[in-house]
Amino acid sequence: MKNPLISVIIPVYNIMDCLERCVASVCAQTYENLEILLVDDGSTDGTGGMCDELSGKDARIRVFHKPNGGSSSARNYGIERARGEYLGFVDSDDFVEPDMYASLAEQALKGGWQIVQVSRDEIDENGEKRPDVCKPPGQICFMTSEEFLRELLLHRGDCSFCTKLTSRSLLGDRRFPEGELNEDFFLLTELLQETSGVCILPRQLYHVYYRIGSNTRKKDRNDFSRVFVDIVRNADYVQAVVEKRYPALKEEAVRFGLFQRLDYLLHIPVKKMVSGDDFYMAVKRYCRKHIADTIKSPYLTGKQKAYLLLLTAAPKTVRRVHGAVMELRK
Repeated sequence: MKNPLISVIIPVYNIMDCLERCVASVCAQTYENLEILLVDDGSTDGTGGMCDELSGKDARIRVFHKPNGGSSSARNYGIERARGEYLGFVDSDDFVEPDMYASLAEQALKGGWQIVQVSRDEIDENGEKRPDVCKPPGQICFMTSEEFLRELLLHRGDCSFCTKLTSRSLLGDRRFPEGELNEDFFLLTELLQETSGVCILPRQLYHVYYRIGSNTRKKDRNDFSRVFVDIVRNADYVQAVVEKRYPALKEEAVRFGLFQRLDYLLHIPVKKMVSGDDFYMAVKRYCRKHIADTIKSPYLTGKQKAYLLLLTAAPKTVRRVHGAVMELRK
């Protein structure tokens, strides 16, 4: 296939202020064999009507309206209706550079790769570039599935499907888990087990719009997003995968499990840290079981080790002190 069809799926929900910029950036792609699927996930603010208006301006845009079910539900709905040999995903508040999909397709066809990734940056509400979450490579590179998974376990890799072009044949019948957050990590871990690896482009062609109010960026620091539970569950899943498929990554997987639980323990409200909460108690047991791993891990910083050991010994007390310190700093 010289120019295979690429289906770009954009889940949409109550996003009138950003949608036009997002869609315009995809419509401006230099890669011509493209279809754009806008999946309106039960918007209530007029966004659905905006989708219909945008489709009238570009014949490549297909619009679908469905009851609200969340981002994964909207993505899966789009996958079922996509016609392309390759799939791309863009979040409706983000935007992309004009040559993103041309660059991805070129490398996918040249190397026969099933997953190709561009690098990304984050832009804040003032239009300023934030520090890079994932450091771009110096040049185009290929990582085996094991190498890429290791980067994810060390929090240096990019698990987002928005930065990737993925072969439809690789995806097969797999879908994003619905009703969960951090869903990209789970699905990507599944796909890595079925492909040779990921080709990564150094250019930052995908722009994440970072603003307070999204799923994991709550204004109220006392809000406890479900994402902190889901990241622990994903850590358990990937640890089981490592034990079965990539035993050389055992230390990294344990480090990942500890780090995710540290994040959980630093965000769960103190009032929820009770013996009747089975999930919280399981987190405590894991940390206690891995005290020796915490101490000897070469992948945790001294500060992370200190917090983990203190939270393992006296979680409520440490959280109260930590909260008081943060309040003083504020």
